[in-house]
Order: sequence, then C-alpha cells, then structure tokens
Amino acid sequence: MTHILLTGASRGIGAAIGAEFDATNTRWIGQATRPAPGLLAANFATPGAAPVLWQQALDALGGTIDVLINNAGVFEANPIDRDDAEWAADWARTLQINLVAAAELSRFAIRHWRQRGVGGRIVNIASRAAYRGDSPDHWHYAAAKAGMVGMTKSIARGYAREGIYAFAICPGFTMTGMAEDYLASRGGDKLLADIPLGRVADPAEVAVMARFCALEAPPSMTGAVLDVNGASYVR
Repeated sequence: MTHILLTGASRGIGAAIGAEFDATNTRWIGQATRPAPGLLAANFATPGAAPVLWQQALDALGGTIDVLINNAGVFEANPIDRDDAEWAADWARTLQINLVAAAELSRFAIRHWRQRGVGGRIVNIASRAAYRGDSPDHWHYAAAKAGMVGMTKSIARGYAREGIYAFAICPGFTMTGMAEDYLASRGGDKLLADIPLGRVADPAEVAVMARFCALEAPPSMTGAVLDVNGASYVR
C-alpha cells in the first residue's frame, strides 16, 4: 500500500486531492495549519515545523512515506508602499511557507528513500505565476512558486537514477477561498475574460492530476511541469 503525506489538506485543492486518494488503495495523512480532525497540525510559518511534521507523519504511517505532496501555501497581498519592515517580513513569511517548508520536506523524503534503498515521488503544487508572474502586490508569491518549479526540476535531474521522481503542477485560478477573494478584489469578470476556457479550474481537476503524478505517471515523466490554467498561459 502506498503511504502519502499531503500538506495543506484541510480545504481547496488539498481537500480535493485527499478525496481522490480516498478512492484508491492508499493510506494518506494530511497537514493543516490549525488542528483539524484526522490531520496533523503544523504551522509552516514557524521555522522548525517541517521536521516535526515529517516525524509525526512517519509515526502515523508506520515508518514509511512513499509520496510527498507539497500543497500548503499562502497567497497574501504585499503592496510595495507598505512599511519596509512589514514588506520584508511578508516576503520572508511567504517564502517560508510556500517554498522553504516544501524544500525541507522534500529533503527529508529523499533522505528517507535513499536510506531505505527505495524510490519515491514528490508532487509540488506550484502555480501559473511561476511562469507568467502575478499582480504588483504578489511578487513574493510568484517568486516562491518559480522557486518550487526550479526545485522540482533539480530533484528530478538529481535523483531519477535512484527511482526518485518529481513533478510540478501549475494551476491558474482555482476556485478556492484564496482565488475567490482575489477575483473579487481584481474584478472577476475582467480576469475571467483572460481565460479562454471561460472559467477557473475546479479543485477536483487539479486533484486528478496530482493523483496521476503520485501513483501512475511513468518514470520518464519525471521533471514534468503540468499546466491547469484553461489556456490562460501556454508555454
């Protein structure tokens, strides 16, 4: 049975990914920032949270993790005219949650698989912003997601021969709480007009791709970055 650690599992894309795995022969444990039924609590804004979560997840899953899905993230506005210290602090917070914690967990996963002499898979939920950029208030978010894509490619290139595979998924707007707030603040109809499909993605659409990468994608796909953005950005 495949054992999976899924971060950001309490809502939105994370909850949809968990629901996908519920219909498979897998066992998964999820993370949430706050305590929630069936989920491990870990606040990635706090340095040191990722190592504690990794050990808790290992204990909960009987000592083995086969797949890591880094989905946890924040999307918070950070206008350039803010106080210098506040602006810098929000950069540090977003990078810590969206990138550094994912890197820490990926490191633990790779070391775990190498010590066991087995392969494993990492699936990183990045963003269209990694390639297209984002609004003037979200430089830090785009930079963190671009870092996640670069990390994914580096892991894929570095460890493929050991059976360790890495994939990134780049959603555009997805109907989660974060996207709803952003659409409202930026004029939803205008933004939707920029999506040829005519609507934002449903979390279940991203979840299907995450399940595929975690369980079914052929090894030769390692390093792939998959878009889910309704053709709003094509590469």
